[in-house]
Amino acid sequence: MSSKWSVDVLLALGDGTRRYHELLEDLAPISEKVLTQTLRAMERDGLLVRRVHAEVPPRVEYALSPLGATMAPPLKALGSWSLAHGKRVEEARDRFDARAAARVRAA
Repeated sequence: MSSKWSVDVLLALGDGTRRYHELLEDLAPISEKVLTQTLRAMERDGLLVRRVHAEVPPRVEYALSPLGATMAPPLKALGSWSLAHGKRVEEARDRFDARAAARVRAA
C-alpha cells in the first residue's frame, strides 16, 4: 500500500460498496487526484474491486476484494488498541515534549 490514505479507504470500504464521490466526501480533505491514485494503486494490489455499470452516466463502485477484506480484522484490532491506549500515548508525548522543551531552555 503506497498511499497514506490506503488505510482510510480500506476502513471506508469495510462498511460495504461505495461510489467514488461517497469516498471523496468521507475522506475529506483528500483531493480527487490523490483519491484516484490511491484507488488505482489499491486495485492494482488486488485490495479492491472497481465495478463500472453500463449506465449513462456510468456508475462506478468500489468494494473490498477478498484479499482486501482480510485486512479488516487487523485494522479493527489496531483501532481498538488506539481507543484503549490513546490517552497513554498522548501522555507520553506530553512528557517527551516537556523534556525536549526543558533541554532547549537549558541550552
